[in-house]
Amino acid sequence: MSERALEGLDEQQREAASVLRGPVCVLAGAGTGKTRVITRRIAHGVDTGAYSPGRVMAVTFTAKAAGEMRGRLRALGVEGVAARTFHATALAQLNFFWPQLANDTAPSIIDNKVRVLGQAADALRLRLDGATLRDVASRIEWRKVAMRTIEQDAAAHPEGLSQALDAHALAELQHRYEKLKDERRQLDFEDVLLACAGMLESEPRVAAAVHEQYRHLTVDEFQDVSPVQHRLLELWLGDRRDLCVVGDASQTIYSFAGADPHYLLEFADRYEDATVVRLERNYRSDPAILDVANALMRGRAGALELRSARRAGPVPVVTAYEDDGAEADGVAAAIAAQIAAGIEPDRIAVLYRANAQSAPLLAALASRGIAATVLGGKRFFDLPEVRQAVMALRGASVAPVETTFLAAVRDVLRSLGLTDDPPPAGGALRDAWEARAAVLRLAEEAPADMTLRRFTDELLARGRDQHEPSLRTVTLATLHAAKGLEWDHVHLVGLAEGLLPISYATGSEAIDEERRLTYVGITRAARTLSLSWSERSGARQRQRSRFLQEIGPGPIATGGRRPPAGRAAGPRRSGTGTPDAGDARATSAGRRPS
Repeated sequence: MSERALEGLDEQQREAASVLRGPVCVLAGAGTGKTRVITRRIAHGVDTGAYSPGRVMAVTFTAKAAGEMRGRLRALGVEGVAARTFHATALAQLNFFWPQLANDTAPSIIDNKVRVLGQAADALRLRLDGATLRDVASRIEWRKVAMRTIEQDAAAHPEGLSQALDAHALAELQHRYEKLKDERRQLDFEDVLLACAGMLESEPRVAAAVHEQYRHLTVDEFQDVSPVQHRLLELWLGDRRDLCVVGDASQTIYSFAGADPHYLLEFADRYEDATVVRLERNYRSDPAILDVANALMRGRAGALELRSARRAGPVPVVTAYEDDGAEADGVAAAIAAQIAAGIEPDRIAVLYRANAQSAPLLAALASRGIAATVLGGKRFFDLPEVRQAVMALRGASVAPVETTFLAAVRDVLRSLGLTDDPPPAGGALRDAWEARAAVLRLAEEAPADMTLRRFTDELLARGRDQHEPSLRTVTLATLHAAKGLEWDHVHLVGLAEGLLPISYATGSEAIDEERRLTYVGITRAARTLSLSWSERSGARQRQRSRFLQEIGPGPIATGGRRPPAGRAAGPRRSGTGTPDAGDARATSAGRRPS
C-alpha cells in the first residue's frame, strides 16, 4: 500500500510525490501532470501513515479545480481532505469561529458590489455612471488583495476614472461603501480573506485551533497567490513548515487580481532547506507545439523548458488574413474540414484575447452548421435544461421500473425535448439540445448495473464538484477562461498588435503578462495548433503581434495570406504538406484539466 499512490509516475513526478515533509516547491510546467502529483502525494502520505486525511488542507483558486482534486482523491481511496478554494476555506473558518467570538452569526456576503457602490455614491451626491462604478469596484478589489488602505489607494493617480472622482472623492466613496457594509453587517468577497486573516492574527485560540486541525498544507497554482492570500497562508501555517507549493511562473495571468509570481520564484530563498522539483516532461502536446511555447518564453524568469512525451506531429501554422471577417470565415472553414475528416467538435477550440472577438466566430461557425459553446456562461449543472432533467430523472426514479435504465433516461429526456436530430446551430434550441444530449451520454457511459436513483445521485455529486461533461460542440474561449483546459486542436486567433498584446497593455510588466497569456493559449493544444491574425479591423490597420516575431520563423510554418471573406481563394497547403485544417489522423484526447 505504501507504494500504491506512486505507481505510474515518472521519475520527477515520483520524486515530488515522495517528499512528504515540507517545505516543498514543485515547479510544474503546462501539461506535466501537476494535479496528478498533488493528489498522489497526499494519497501517499495517507497510505504511509504520515498524514491523517482530516489534517490535510489543500487550497487552490477555483471551485472546479478543488472539485477535481477531491474527485481524484476519492478515486485513490482518500476521503476527508479539506480541498477548497482560498475563499471557501476562509469563509468556512469565519462561519465556524465567528459565533464563538461574537455570540452572533457571521456577516452575510454581498452579491453585487456595484449596487452598494451606487448607493454610496448617491449618499455623497456623486453622479457616476455604471462603467465608473465598475472601475471603482475593480479598484477596491485590487486595494484589498494588495492589502492597501483607502488612503494609500486614493493617493495613487485614479487613471481612467471619471473626472468627478479626484483622489478626495474616491477616498470618500470608498469610506462610505465600507460604512454601508458595516451598517448592514455585510462583507464583500475580498473581505472574507481579510476578516479571516484578522481573526487569526487577533485571536490566539482560533489560530491554535486551526494549527491543531491542519498539519499539512498544499497550495496549487502558487504563482497566482496575492499578498492577502499569502498572508492568510502564513497564518494558517503558523510555525509549521509542512508546506507544499505547486506552480508555473510562465502561467501567471491574473496580475490584475493581485497574483504575484515572486512568491513562487523566491520560495527556495525563503526556505533554504526546501526541496525543489522541476516537472518539464509534457504529456499533452506534440513536440512541434512545445517548440513554439519554448521559443516564446525562452530567457524569461522562471521559464521551464518543456519536453514532449509524444511523437512528432504537424508544425503549427500561422496565417494572415486581410480583415476580421476573413479570419473568422477562414477559421470556420478549417474547423469544418477537421469535422468532415472525423474529428469530434468537442476536441476543437478557438481561443482569443477579448470576449468581443467571439461574435464573428460564432456567426461564421453557425453559417456552416457548426454548433459552438462559449466558455464563461452558466455552469453546466446550473443550466435550466439540465436542472429540469435532473429533477425529472429524480422523479422517475421513485416510480416502478418497467424498462432498462438507459431506456428510462432516454424516455425522460425525450419528454423534455431531446430529439434524434439536432436543431440548426446558432440558437437557444440547439444549446438546450446539446445540454440534454450530454446528460444522455453520461447515462450511456454508466455501468451496466446503474439505476436511475444512483445516476441522479452521481449527477448531483458531479454538480457539487463542478465535474462537467463535454458538450459535443466546438469551444470558444478567452485565454483566461481556457487556463487549465486542453483540446486536441486549437485555433489561436487575433495575434495582432492591439489584440495580443491588448492595446491597454503598456510597460514591460503588462507586456510580459500578455506574453504569458499567449503561452497559456499555445500550451492548451495537444495535436495541432493554428495561429492567425488580420491586417485590418474595420478601417483600422493592424500589425502582426510582436510575439510572432519573438517566436521566429523556425517553429512555425506560414499559411500565407488570405483575402477577405467572399473573395475566391484557391486551395493551398501548409508548410508541412498537410491540409490547413490540421492532421485529421490525430487521435482525440478530449478536453480535461491539466
